[in-house]
Amino acid sequence: MKQIHVVAGVIRDARGRILLARRTEGRDLAGLWEFPGGKVEPAESPEAALVRELREELGIEARVGAALIRVPQQYPDKRLVLDVRHVEFRGVPKGLDGQALVWAPPHKLASYPMPPADRPVVAALMQADRYLVTPVPLDDQAWLAVLARALERGVRRVQLRAPGLDASRWETLVGQAAALCRNAGAQVLVNGDIALAERLGIGVHLRSNQLHDDRITAVLPALQASGCGIAASCHGVEDLLRAQRMGCDFVVLGPVQRTPTHPEASGIGWDAFAAMREQVSLPIYAIGGMGGDDIAIARAHGAQGIAAIRALWEMGSE
Repeated sequence: MKQIHVVAGVIRDARGRILLARRTEGRDLAGLWEFPGGKVEPAESPEAALVRELREELGIEARVGAALIRVPQQYPDKRLVLDVRHVEFRGVPKGLDGQALVWAPPHKLASYPMPPADRPVVAALMQADRYLVTPVPLDDQAWLAVLARALERGVRRVQLRAPGLDASRWETLVGQAAALCRNAGAQVLVNGDIALAERLGIGVHLRSNQLHDDRITAVLPALQASGCGIAASCHGVEDLLRAQRMGCDFVVLGPVQRTPTHPEASGIGWDAFAAMREQVSLPIYAIGGMGGDDIAIARAHGAQGIAAIRALWEMGSE
């Protein structure tokens, strides 16, 4: 299957709005909105290609900045890698190829219909790059204190998970933890327990086996309507496809690397992660042996960021 390397730019105006271009008639996926850019030619660097494409398509002079995300995506007739960079520019963008342009406020980006490869770019711009999964609490107050410090250090997405804990104790603790997360502006989800999520008005993180339980599908619409969020744990392409069909907001995929808790499992590795990432347009966190230093390599393989227990929890213990 043909593989194409495309480079695109996140271009902001003085008000912080982001430029989108509409694909013209006669092209694949005509009518959808995308981040401006184009194909990298043979022997051309991505940076040089982006400068050239933005000059040809928009009439601007670009200075290419930091990488945002590199999204592998499979289409029916090709495999594409969308390499996205932050861009500064001089000039006034114009649709020189007849394409419509719009300056979109960041919070409205998700409302624009986009090709599958562009959707993870919106998530990378708007959503957290770290997803904290909590350990089982030994001392409730100490556990809450560590969570509060992790939130102070910038964690903005949290999964509350404590397998085997007494149900009454856990519900009280989840309520207290959810309040901490709300006060910090962080999204909070509880592992597996849809009824508890509904009672407390928080999101739910589905276990991988729940993805394939038809009874779960029947009860999700009410939770989805509340806007609290639905995520899932995935271990393969079948899980990913099922999560996307069910309308999950994001997922975790792994284990990518060997972990201290399961040293016998080598992990799927980054190449396998990227190959599975190609099959869906969901935001995907890499999990398994992840730390803060892995965010860049995760983004280079199409991940939203990293999910972790130990590394992110210890950040709050410092």
